[in-house]
Amino acid sequence: MDSGTIIELKNISVFQREILVLSGVDLTIGKGEFVYLIGKTGSGKSSLLQTIYADLPLKVGTGHVAGYDLASIKNRDIPFLRRKLGIIFQDFQLLIDRSVSDNLFFVMKATGWKDKQKMEERVHDVLGKVGLETKGFKMPHQLSGGEQQRVAIARSLVNDPEIILADEPTGNLDPETSKGIMKLLFEISGSGRSVLMATHNYSLFVDFPSPTMKCEDGKMMSNEEIMGIN
Repeated sequence: MDSGTIIELKNISVFQREILVLSGVDLTIGKGEFVYLIGKTGSGKSSLLQTIYADLPLKVGTGHVAGYDLASIKNRDIPFLRRKLGIIFQDFQLLIDRSVSDNLFFVMKATGWKDKQKMEERVHDVLGKVGLETKGFKMPHQLSGGEQQRVAIARSLVNDPEIILADEPTGNLDPETSKGIMKLLFEISGSGRSVLMATHNYSLFVDFPSPTMKCEDGKMMSNEEIMGIN
């Protein structure tokens, strides 16, 4: 894998249990690239993301993500792979019984942080990056949907990942809030991190154009193939 390549999938098949969801998938993403993954609900977008972060095993084809071989990765190495990934979900998945800062501390402790001062500095830093530096003491229910998604993005940045995997990150947000989240994700991409974003909100492409891959009928197509078919 080229040193500037963060994700490289070659002729992989994606399975949910024993059911084939996608086949013949090729995907290469370089450092700092922003790539959309589009397709209808149930077309395999989330399953592909789960394969990339080793939640689903890679059984067919070759896949390398952040220096890890998905076909041969050991269970004990999966947490180390995931430290290089930031994962953002549509439904935020915040812990509702603890503050914004404590949500981030929880992830940091789970991924091996020990130094309390460094942890506090990092939380302050990532909350600043998402425009929530004064909201660390608040509980999730005290925040708007857009703010909760910003917390989820801050959480995804805590371990300074090489890749952000965003699964419908604007799916529960109104159009104006969605634009703010998109600006933030493009800023993150501009800082040298790769972003792979699954979405079925095609209206985002007008304001935020970027290379696009499409899941359809068990296959994945590139921009050029989409244009050629339509």
